[in-house]
Amino acid sequence: MAQRTGLEDPERYLFVDRAVIYNPATQADWTAKKLVWIPSERHGFEAASIKEERGDEVMVELAENGKKAMVNKDDIQKMNPPKFSKVEDMAELTCLNEASVLHNLKDRYYSGLIYTYSGLFCVVINPYKNLPIYSENIIEMYRGKKRHEMPPHIYAISESAYRCMLQDREDQSILCTGESGAGKTENTKKVIQYLAHVASSHKGRKDHNIPGELERQLLQANPILESFGNAKTVKNDNSSRFGKFIRINFDVTGYIVGANIETCILFVTA
Repeated sequence: MAQRTGLEDPERYLFVDRAVIYNPATQADWTAKKLVWIPSERHGFEAASIKEERGDEVMVELAENGKKAMVNKDDIQKMNPPKFSKVEDMAELTCLNEASVLHNLKDRYYSGLIYTYSGLFCVVINPYKNLPIYSENIIEMYRGKKRHEMPPHIYAISESAYRCMLQDREDQSILCTGESGAGKTENTKKVIQYLAHVASSHKGRKDHNIPGELERQLLQANPILESFGNAKTVKNDNSSRFGKFIRINFDVTGYIVGANIETCILFVTA
């Protein structure tokens, strides 16, 4: 797991400060209270400690307010030890259940960490605000790095696809999916931004970090398409009303030599 201490912007939106999480007192408290997850109408799930078992029923004490309640044994889900707090890849969780997944995503999101891995997938929660994690400096941080060497980010996914393409000589695909307002369009733009920046370094010239004409055209095509196919909805002020299949062609050195965008599934907004 990528770790830093004494974090400053923009790193605090990327790295987990493990010095805060690795607290012996927190671990001891978790062990002593036998903390678990129980269903909650308000929160989905909430933490509680087991006090007494009565057949299929279990008496628990809510961690938030100390109130006692009876719950069915089948409704109880195990809680992970504190060392797994804000884990970057949920596949690493000892107790992989619905409550633990939701808690980890929520915990990371409230800490400004919007990207979380789930095995091969990258889960993104839209922050509905601009974060300082998409600059060229951040791109350079991820460039040439393996996925486990850096915190979760759409750039890490893009870097992995780019390097696999060059090493394995095989086509790579990145699928951005989710409900309206999830951030599919914006993350697609970040993929293109990353590939355009990294691919420009293969031109073998002094200004290799400056995107060429093809890269610029690719980046500038999105606003044109959006002006024709996007609309304001309840959840999203700039909702894509169509799907896009973007194909980017590279030469053997990794330089962009062509691209095309196919549109599909045009929705009608009343």
